[in-house]
Amino acid sequence: MNDLSNADYLKGLNDPQREAVVQTKGPVMIVAGAGSGKTRVLTYRIAHMIASGIDPFNILALTFTNKAAKEMRKRIETVVGAEAKNIWMGTFHSVFAKILRFEAEKLGYPSNFTIYDSDDSKSLLKTIIKEMKLDDKVYKPNVVLNRISAAKNSLITYKMYQNADELTAYDSVSGKPEIAKIYQLYAKRCFMAGAMDFDDLLLKTFELFTKHIDVLNKYQHKFKYVMVDEYQDTNHCQYMIVKKLAAVNENICVVGDDAQSIYSFRGATIRNILNFEKDYPDLKVFKLEQNYRSTQTIVNAAGSIIANNKEQLDKNVWTSNQLGEKIKVIRAVTDNEEARFIAQAIFEQKMQAQAAHVDFAILYRTNAQSRSLEEALRKHNLPYKIYGGLSFYQRKEIKDLIAYMRLTVNHKDEESLKRIINYPARGIGKTTLDKVQLHASEQGVSWWDIVCNAEVFPNLSGAKTKLADFAVKIKSFATMLESKDAYDLAMHIAKSTNLLKNLYEDKTVEGISRYENVVELLNGIKEFVEDDTSELEKNLGVYLQDIALLTDSDKDDGSEDKISLMTIHAAKGLEFPYVYISGMEENLFPSQMSSGSRKELEEERRLFYVGMTRAERKLTLSYANSRFRFGQLLPCEPSRFISEIAEDFVEVDKKSLLARDTDKQTSRFERKGNTDAKPSFQNKYGRANPKRTANSLPPPIQNFVPDDTKNLKVDDVVEHQRFGKGVVVIVDGDFGNKKATIEFEQYGKKQLVLKFAKLRFVVD
Repeated sequence: MNDLSNADYLKGLNDPQREAVVQTKGPVMIVAGAGSGKTRVLTYRIAHMIASGIDPFNILALTFTNKAAKEMRKRIETVVGAEAKNIWMGTFHSVFAKILRFEAEKLGYPSNFTIYDSDDSKSLLKTIIKEMKLDDKVYKPNVVLNRISAAKNSLITYKMYQNADELTAYDSVSGKPEIAKIYQLYAKRCFMAGAMDFDDLLLKTFELFTKHIDVLNKYQHKFKYVMVDEYQDTNHCQYMIVKKLAAVNENICVVGDDAQSIYSFRGATIRNILNFEKDYPDLKVFKLEQNYRSTQTIVNAAGSIIANNKEQLDKNVWTSNQLGEKIKVIRAVTDNEEARFIAQAIFEQKMQAQAAHVDFAILYRTNAQSRSLEEALRKHNLPYKIYGGLSFYQRKEIKDLIAYMRLTVNHKDEESLKRIINYPARGIGKTTLDKVQLHASEQGVSWWDIVCNAEVFPNLSGAKTKLADFAVKIKSFATMLESKDAYDLAMHIAKSTNLLKNLYEDKTVEGISRYENVVELLNGIKEFVEDDTSELEKNLGVYLQDIALLTDSDKDDGSEDKISLMTIHAAKGLEFPYVYISGMEENLFPSQMSSGSRKELEEERRLFYVGMTRAERKLTLSYANSRFRFGQLLPCEPSRFISEIAEDFVEVDKKSLLARDTDKQTSRFERKGNTDAKPSFQNKYGRANPKRTANSLPPPIQNFVPDDTKNLKVDDVVEHQRFGKGVVVIVDGDFGNKKATIEFEQYGKKQLVLKFAKLRFVVD
């Protein structure tokens, strides 16, 4: 083996980066602070493994996005050449979908199984809820899907769910006793349709490795080296799969930053990275603490924020970059004024620095905050793009053509069949479809089986010709799967179904846009077929899997010169010279739902840390004294996070200080009984009136003894220590995070997490 200690690709690394790159054996954890060159280390570590003689076919690299995997592979290729193409690299979902394609039949699935997105899953759940004659206002498809998803991410199958007394009892108390039955029917209908949802791609992989030891053994010996990026964002299911794969060789490397763990709502658990050493006592830990992205002011300010968290790995992020400007804080009277201040600040900064629009990002806690910001940007003629809006692949016309393609590949795909069996219109109406659904349910078979055998059922005789013609058309497409590439077959389907013709003939503005969208989809398929850099096959089935597994960041190439508007969650992994974080107010950021628990509050603080560390040169924070929420103009107070930033790194925007001061309420940190809290940001700069107004909360009821509320139900009358009396209108939530919406006499509706809310029952 060659001496690689002085290889060219190692010369540009600092000492900790270099040490992490060359340590290729045994369990390794790389704690990578924000902006510390993590991608470079990952890239060179894999390149170094291959240069050291490790077969790339034996390397499994799991990344946060497919886009990141593609970029890394390209960079590795510049070091080691074409061998980089042989690495198994991609997201958990894309890699495990690939494994499941090879092994699906062992689980009873076809190798060409369909991958359901959330819209497909909600549509199927809506059908099941209707068939069960349940109230869809109680059993909302989105809520039910979240419940099922949480169960799957915790490795709870529908059979386990039905036998878990704690889960079924919780469902009964929350007014949804049929969740277990819905989960069972949903799982069976997906199986019958030859479909897996995103959570199944993980759960079924775990089942495959658990039930088929020979398959697990095969992949344990294939993937002798396992690397996981963004390990702090893995859930329990992902953790268990990785642990199984690495059990034989223990050449496992996880990379992440506990300070950037922000996806608990998706089932991610920070414990995976905090407790990694317990699984591997001989673990080697490398800390990447030098930030190459941001100014000293931003790095130090972010450090002063995250220091408030108790649960974290010990590290000291620093930078040798220039000092930079202080973090500016904008105070506005209203949310509309806040938006105007931000738009004006961007306009001025753009002129002064001769910056491009793409250099700017406005981040917020919730998507609902974008409205006023959009209006202000439009008034200043500043172009912008919203991330997290309606995805291109979620548009109706796109989903229609994709449904034809999916049904061509997998005839049992019930959701696709339902979507396009009468589109474009071919005289197969709702009555016929209801009969098809009834027969499929009674016979325990798929819709496709009924459609292909309509003549057997007397009440379908009137539509049998139309149903048969539809089936013949889909079968004819399927005969071309092997002979035509993805583009030629997709174009044939679009033309022969008259889908393209119908859209072309609609000359309305919306119709022209829909036609252009479908043409753009076909262009994208053409690019997929002609992409020589991809090792993927060019058939329709592979294309459908490829787009089904795209993440939001994969769908955007960032080439447009526009200001980016997005939630902080969506900004993870991105960076911009100028960042504005708006809505820095209590009960907005941190979220009201997080204020009752240290664990949830610490995740909100990590989210703020992520937002701050997206900024390279300049960071601006803003808040409003009042904001429209839930149709009402509500008073606001500055976020506690602003007062947690070390004072030396912050300054208030002088223009905003000249704004009319209408905020007369007291900060939460000045309230009686909170003597150990830091002084409020308002008080620090001497602008808050300390008097409490009618909008402020009263002091807590003295000698208040809360009741056990685990059996709380709708219509119960309760009393809160501060909000007073109220009536329970909704009880909801997952597992231990049960929540109640309560209509209080004085303060309106509030949503409270019951394990932290102090409530007692009021008996008439």
